[in-house]
Amino acid sequence: MSTTRSLLDAVPPESRARLLGKAAHEVPLVLGARLFEEGRRADRFWVIRSGQVEVDLHVPGRRAAVVETLGRDDLLGWSWLFPPHVWHLGAHVIRAGQAVEFDAAAVRSLCEADAVLGRAVYRFVAETVAKRLYGTRERLLQLYGPQGGTPDA
Repeated sequence: MSTTRSLLDAVPPESRARLLGKAAHEVPLVLGARLFEEGRRADRFWVIRSGQVEVDLHVPGRRAAVVETLGRDDLLGWSWLFPPHVWHLGAHVIRAGQAVEFDAAAVRSLCEADAVLGRAVYRFVAETVAKRLYGTRERLLQLYGPQGGTPDA
């Protein structure tokens, strides 16, 4: 996997300027704000500059289960890239800060028009999803896996 820390680092400089100029703007991350809800339209995403956001999963009849906590330079949101462009999880701000917010449709359009940009964005998002899926697997094994006993035969 890549060692690139941020989506903005993964994009070549000439494409980065176009991406930031045409599809992004700085936004505050307000403490307690709900950024998106599972099942709703995924029309934007963020790169966190400062602050923290919890990503959660709706659990019927219970409080949402926190899946991951994201902070500086992390990509928040990937559902915007893959049809049907609906959030798979939810997210809320737990520490105020700043983020770069991207218009998903504009980014997808720029990626279609610029193969170098498209390849960099898709690769970074795919690597991020793979890394987080692996992390989720590890957390689930810690919670529900065998606790040092002998494996079932």
